[in-house]
Amino acid sequence: MEKQKTLASEFSLSGKGLHTGLNINSTFRPAPENHGYKIKRIDLEEQPIIEVLAENVTNTQRGTVLSKGDVKVSTVEHALAALYARGIDNCLIEVDAPEIPILDGSARFFSECIEKAGVIEQKAPKDYYIVRHKIEVKDEKTGSSLIILPYDKFSINVLIEFDSPVLPNQYASLTNINEFPEKISASRTFVFLREIETLLQNNLIKGGDLDNAIVIYDQKMEQSEMDRIADILKLPHINVKEFGYVNDKPLVFPNEPARHKLIDVIGDIALIGKPIKGHIIATRPGHKINNQLARLIRKDIKSNDVQAPIYDATEAPAMDVNRIRELLPHRYPFLLVDKIVEIGGDYIIGIKNVTVNEPFFQGHFPQEPVMPGVLLVEAMAQTGGLLVLNSVDEPERYSTYFMKIDGVKFRQKVVPGDTLIFRLQLLAPIRRGISTMKGYVFVGEKIVCEAEFMAQIIKNK
Repeated sequence: MEKQKTLASEFSLSGKGLHTGLNINSTFRPAPENHGYKIKRIDLEEQPIIEVLAENVTNTQRGTVLSKGDVKVSTVEHALAALYARGIDNCLIEVDAPEIPILDGSARFFSECIEKAGVIEQKAPKDYYIVRHKIEVKDEKTGSSLIILPYDKFSINVLIEFDSPVLPNQYASLTNINEFPEKISASRTFVFLREIETLLQNNLIKGGDLDNAIVIYDQKMEQSEMDRIADILKLPHINVKEFGYVNDKPLVFPNEPARHKLIDVIGDIALIGKPIKGHIIATRPGHKINNQLARLIRKDIKSNDVQAPIYDATEAPAMDVNRIRELLPHRYPFLLVDKIVEIGGDYIIGIKNVTVNEPFFQGHFPQEPVMPGVLLVEAMAQTGGLLVLNSVDEPERYSTYFMKIDGVKFRQKVVPGDTLIFRLQLLAPIRRGISTMKGYVFVGEKIVCEAEFMAQIIKNK
């Protein structure tokens, strides 16, 4: 099982804020397991911390703004995209202003600093959000839509379209997240020259210039008007006569604007708090609709504490029933695990197919057969026993005895025809023959039972 990751060492970046125009210092620090992404405003007296989650987004105009009470941090998406693409799960970002520095308008410097700082593996398992079915959000007014589909990795396609002779439409894709630093991260943000005055009137892009954004001239404008805008931004006057890109620096990629939108989507989706296994199709994306999708996924995460493991009945088991019988002393009618489909150093996934011929249905209950809850707990215990026995040499010479069971919950009944999926995870390394673990029973994607166990391995006499 993949493990969570954090930075091997801290790094700092300083630069101008795109919207505030302030000189900003930011530091990215390693963080403990299950910490997630958090941002600390070190310029404020109490140094408040904002959790980087979709429900904390309060504004999406020309960037993603996170808030906690009156405390805000904006333009977080480029840094988050770089962290997410490198597989980092836990990071504390310290900043001395209400914004992350814009740098050159891309995610390149964040990616480069992450590589220099290094990444280390932690002990806790990486917790993916696995897309099981199509999820879609649409904005009928703008024609924007985001669709996420089941896929065993992370990939993304982005299509952008503007009413512009310079940038009518573009396409970008990323099928291998490891290619983000080389193929995506250097793509800069962009703005149309005709939009700049309106943005300034809305108290935005005070720190914008030709070094941190691609400026697109696609609508005729008098030179005096261009000069006036340049004066507001405290930039030198430039004489632009033809439609196109105003910057002296050439595009990094022919489809750089589309690739930058891909950065934005990744940065905004990172706010679900988990890495994703799924394929995103983004048509005319923007921070607002990106956040709508992230919030929808967050809602699903909150309603389902733990996702059910993916079970493919056609794959060969890690342990068949014959191997299970070699390890466990249980026999009919009390052997309650049919096979083990996956086993790792600290987790195990088992299966039981519940049929109408189970002997306990004769009395529980004849007119409405329901699997007894105590047997669900026993089945989990047997699966956990296999995990523990798998950790010792000559497991056939040992037995596992459960010492304590806590936090048992039954969420729905189990009936004939159900396929039970057991998932047991060690809560701590096995010490002196004692193990603690958390167990879940699923039917489909729903949790039907959960419990915590303490067990001891004892050598048979």
